[in-house]
Amino acid sequence: MTYESERVTRKIRVDPQLKAAGWTITPFTEGMDLSKYNKYALEEYPTENGPADYALCVDGKILAVIEAKKVTRGPQGVLTQAERYAEGLKNNPFNFGGFHVPFLYSTNGEVIFFHDVRHRLNLSREIAKFHTPNALREQLNRNNELACYNLQQRPNDHPRLRPYQIEANIAIENGIDSRKRNMLIAMATGTGKTFTLVNEIYRLMKSGVGKRILFLVDRRSLAAQAVKAFASFEPEPGLKFDKIYEVYSQRFFREDFDEDDPFDPKVLQPQYLLDPTVGHAFVYVCTIQRMTSQILGPDASRLYDITDEPVEENVDRLNIPIHAFDIVIADECHRGYTAAEQSVWRDTLNHFDAIKIGLTATPAAHTTSYFGEPVYRYSYEQAVREGYLVDYDAVAIESDVRMKGIFLFEGEQVEIIDPEKGSKFYDNLEDERQFETTDIERKVTSPDSNQKILREIQKYADEHEKKFGRFPKTLIFAANDLPHTSHADQLVQQAREIFNQGESFVQKITGKVDRPLQHIREFRNRKEPAIVVTVDLLSTGVDIPDLEYIVFLRPVKSRILFVQMLGRGTRKGEHYPDKSHFVVFDCFGGTLLEYFRQTTDMTAEPPQKEVRSVVQVIEDIYQNRDRDYNTRVLVKRLQRINKEMSGEARDLFRAHIEGGDVAKYAMSIPRILREEFSKSMDLLRNKNFQDLLLHYPRPPRSFIVSYGTTDTVASRWLIHDGAGHEYKPEDYLILFSRFVKENPEHIEAIGILLDRPRDWSTDALNELKTKLSATKERFTVENLRKAHKMKYNKALADIISMVKHAAREEEPLLTAEERVDRVLDRLSLGESMTSEQQQWLERIRAHLIENLSISKSDFDIIPIFSNEGGWGKANRVFGGQLPALIHQWNEAIAA
Repeated sequence: MTYESERVTRKIRVDPQLKAAGWTITPFTEGMDLSKYNKYALEEYPTENGPADYALCVDGKILAVIEAKKVTRGPQGVLTQAERYAEGLKNNPFNFGGFHVPFLYSTNGEVIFFHDVRHRLNLSREIAKFHTPNALREQLNRNNELACYNLQQRPNDHPRLRPYQIEANIAIENGIDSRKRNMLIAMATGTGKTFTLVNEIYRLMKSGVGKRILFLVDRRSLAAQAVKAFASFEPEPGLKFDKIYEVYSQRFFREDFDEDDPFDPKVLQPQYLLDPTVGHAFVYVCTIQRMTSQILGPDASRLYDITDEPVEENVDRLNIPIHAFDIVIADECHRGYTAAEQSVWRDTLNHFDAIKIGLTATPAAHTTSYFGEPVYRYSYEQAVREGYLVDYDAVAIESDVRMKGIFLFEGEQVEIIDPEKGSKFYDNLEDERQFETTDIERKVTSPDSNQKILREIQKYADEHEKKFGRFPKTLIFAANDLPHTSHADQLVQQAREIFNQGESFVQKITGKVDRPLQHIREFRNRKEPAIVVTVDLLSTGVDIPDLEYIVFLRPVKSRILFVQMLGRGTRKGEHYPDKSHFVVFDCFGGTLLEYFRQTTDMTAEPPQKEVRSVVQVIEDIYQNRDRDYNTRVLVKRLQRINKEMSGEARDLFRAHIEGGDVAKYAMSIPRILREEFSKSMDLLRNKNFQDLLLHYPRPPRSFIVSYGTTDTVASRWLIHDGAGHEYKPEDYLILFSRFVKENPEHIEAIGILLDRPRDWSTDALNELKTKLSATKERFTVENLRKAHKMKYNKALADIISMVKHAAREEEPLLTAEERVDRVLDRLSLGESMTSEQQQWLERIRAHLIENLSISKSDFDIIPIFSNEGGWGKANRVFGGQLPALIHQWNEAIAA
């Protein structure tokens, strides 16, 4: 880089930015009457500690000083020089702990740092542009201390708020009070993040902490949901949010809303963005893609990898000032799987000098690096424990095709599809071919495999329908929805045939269908479709509370995406209040669940690397940036091109290299760069050669349909422990056996069952269940029964049997009914029982089957006893012998 003095930096870099922000630049002159200057940047303004590079004058008062350095200097470290000038402005009518201006800047023309020195907890921060004069005037007149006080004093007692939502609000407000500018809220999918923040936004606006609020989402459907959330929220009796404050949005379509919803969202006028004023108090709901287009331009928004929603066209780039919003809420802020996405995501958020609050169920490394560690976290496991979400069961579907790939024999007939045109023909293979698991549904498909997997799911759906009287709403994640070779289309067609419930029973909802948001609402609110096949569209931000089956028929390697997909099923039922859980089908033999077993909500997940183009690699070599490394990279890129190019490409390369032999040329690169650098770079930087390196013809692709490949498919339940771990039944029971054998001294109820049955009681049973379910493996009665049924084919084994069998394998597994009947038969009262005693004994039997113990207090609490006269009556019926009988029954049950 050529040398650039500080003076040049100021003239070619700093001055244009100040003018763009609305400042008139003029040099200071002796005797200057400040009262005549408004919105001026005064150069070389004198202070007792030397001249400030710029003093920003508004309404005749100096509100800020700027220390400018040459472009090669880092600006953050020179804020102290701006502080020195601020201390020397003693004739200015301000004093904030010795500083006589409220605001300080330092810059090198490329990076700007800003410090509001009015409060000791305010930290300096990097900003995207200089503030406008109106922005500084507004900041000066805003009483942040009073606003924070009002916020802390305002009751947070909305009747719909849950305890953890109030805790999240408190965490945000404490963060604001301590002058945090970036905060992250991590709440499990389905716990009401949007409602929590709608309530918080009302509180922030009412207290004066913020008046102009930007609510960013990553899907138009989520924007529509957010607008509805504001419109339905009633923060004051009889007044909805949008009747108290204005709620604006980007432009929607009729199909973005339910048929019964009023379609009258207010579209934000550009003036609200371009000229923010103190009197504005509004919420603007917008997609991150649209805001990126408006700030960085439409090309930047195309870097978001969102294939299931069209890019908005005709979005103008606007000169939005950095103070346009006081608070920015970024919903689903884990967005950004690639470096390119992260770059535009950060640049969009960084544009605004605002308090920023990120919301996510799945914090990622780039999320926490931007917002910091969560100020509040409410996990899925905690929400399940407290009854706000439902847990899941897991089924491993084992498919040879999915686990081993496809092997095609010589002479085997296959169907060949041209993915570009859709044309098909049959061919007999002239040699054997092996396809790896990663090729399934990408290069080859086995209709038999997909069909057998669907039939396996049908078995579980039939059982579910018999048990609950309804077909389980099912969401299937397919590998792709590509033209002519769509995995989603194949699954839809096969599912319609297998379930045989008509066309509307199974539907595809992807970005390729007409009006996908309308189809999503039908899936949520209607009986049909009962089965939906998707790829990405329903992976995030879509509420289907009645969803009971989630099928993974596509491989997933991103923890964020996997957790978001699981989150579709976690909500409690809307039309099915008895929904107690949902079922996850892992069609890769349980390996997907195993892959994510060791991850946590905060496991670092690096983004997919943004690959530099080969042209950028060449330029780095030319500029001598890490030349040896980039030379090795170029060699690998050229070798990759050699493997991927067609014969036509080889002919085109002949015009530039001998014989069009890219592989040979690649091997010679290190030598020719050492010996003839300039000549070599002439070729490598040739525009036609570079264009060929980027756009060389590839060989035509083909997709194989192997009708002859027959798959072997089986399935088994897995035991889910509630903490993201799944176990094979036999492994789960080994862990349980070890736990029982190691804990008789620590859990009294286990000691009683194994050695002291005479001490068995209702309290012992309750202690046993509580302590077993509190283990990290979550040894609940339901989980243990499931494991015993799968391993021993013994349904409904009672907890006593399972504990005893875990300690001593020879102990029989009994149901509660078998155990109680065995006890009552052994301790029979004889044939002399009266009819009244027989009636009471039947009631006692029913209670014991349900509870495996009985106590005196039960007779006055449990309705089947208390309604018949309770303890007094029962004891008289048994001639005063009931206490002794209870002791005998309890001991015999535990024996």
